[in-house]
Amino acid sequence: MLDARRHYLSLRAVALLPLVLFFPAVIAFFVNPDVAWGEYLGVFFHLSILFLISRLDAPSWAKAAGYGWVTLDVLAGILMINDIPYDTAWAVRLGGHVLAGVWIVSSSLVSKAWPVTVVGTITGLWLASYSFVGNVLPESFLSPAGICILVWFALVAIFHRSVEERSAAPTSPASV
Repeated sequence: MLDARRHYLSLRAVALLPLVLFFPAVIAFFVNPDVAWGEYLGVFFHLSILFLISRLDAPSWAKAAGYGWVTLDVLAGILMINDIPYDTAWAVRLGGHVLAGVWIVSSSLVSKAWPVTVVGTITGLWLASYSFVGNVLPESFLSPAGICILVWFALVAIFHRSVEERSAAPTSPASV
């Protein structure tokens, strides 16, 4: 069975998985926002984030916000797939984005890599802030956050190392 203490994938792979799954959805959003398969891919994208939430360093309340984001965004995707009115699903999705912003900013602020911190803070604030003005601004104002989150996933894959990885690494060339 699965062991909660064992990491089955590297942090790099766990960060690249949502990037790979979300990239086509972002492209579809720019080309044809009403494409039906985008919601299916979006559900799988959000489910893949569960692995990243569990691995990134963040306070437990921030991780809870991340799990809440995934829950609400998966719900929004399933609502859209099942033809529930768009306005209802969109409101659920925006509520989830507030929680996404909390998790992304919190996990970025404890990162030792400044690119992860800067891009994550901008991304999280953009996602969360749009949720409060989404009723007056067009959805196109949310598009930059989609691009930023792709960049953030890539930066996490490149730069970020968990506490366990940092403590296992040698601290000086003499200790090798």
